[in-house]
Amino acid sequence: MSDFQVWLENVKQAAYMAFIQGDRWKLYFKGLGVTMQIAVYAAIIGMVIGTIIAFMKLSTRKNGKPSIWSYLATAYMDVIRGTPSVLQLLIMWFIIFASCKNSMLVAALAFGINSGAYVAEIVRAGILAVDKGQTEAGRALGLSKFQTMIYIVIPQAIKNVLPPIGNEFIVLIKETAIVGYVSMTDLTRAANQVVSLTYQAFMPLIGAAVIYFVIIKILTILLAKLERRLRQGDNR
Repeated sequence: MSDFQVWLENVKQAAYMAFIQGDRWKLYFKGLGVTMQIAVYAAIIGMVIGTIIAFMKLSTRKNGKPSIWSYLATAYMDVIRGTPSVLQLLIMWFIIFASCKNSMLVAALAFGINSGAYVAEIVRAGILAVDKGQTEAGRALGLSKFQTMIYIVIPQAIKNVLPPIGNEFIVLIKETAIVGYVSMTDLTRAANQVVSLTYQAFMPLIGAAVIYFVIIKILTILLAKLERRLRQGDNR
């Protein structure tokens, strides 16, 4: 046999051990399910927290200066964005929710709180991107500040924030790779378990990387289509 044939045979054997033998492919799909669950739950939590924090950040006093809520929102964003997400996860698991046995809940909250700081900046920027003339026109029509925000500003801001929010969801999917620190078997940890069973790192880790890549690529294509539709809507 040639060197290439020997190499090919070794690759086939490694692939069989990593994915087929003992139905190990099920470990990857179970891990992928955990990864997507955490990402979806965290994205929902992050959207809620981020939207609230964004409005807190934009709040002002009657004299136009930032309110106490704005300072609190700034402090939250600075702390969350200024510390590693893995450290936040460990604090949530070992300190804040030390007595909680629901690792899915803890992970979703940790990533959701982390994501909220970035979503807040996205929402705030989306609102500020709406032309001030729109707000002035709403007030001229007799709408209150709240009504102007709900009926005029936010519908236009949604178009600005949807693509970045989609990118934040993609980042969340990749960040969940650290949940192995709190004893959760996501896609990355599933690959590590296969490595410990086969004593071969190449094929399990490459397999996990390919799965991540395919998921992210599909979401990227969908986001690109969404952005094109939003641009077409603006050009009408």
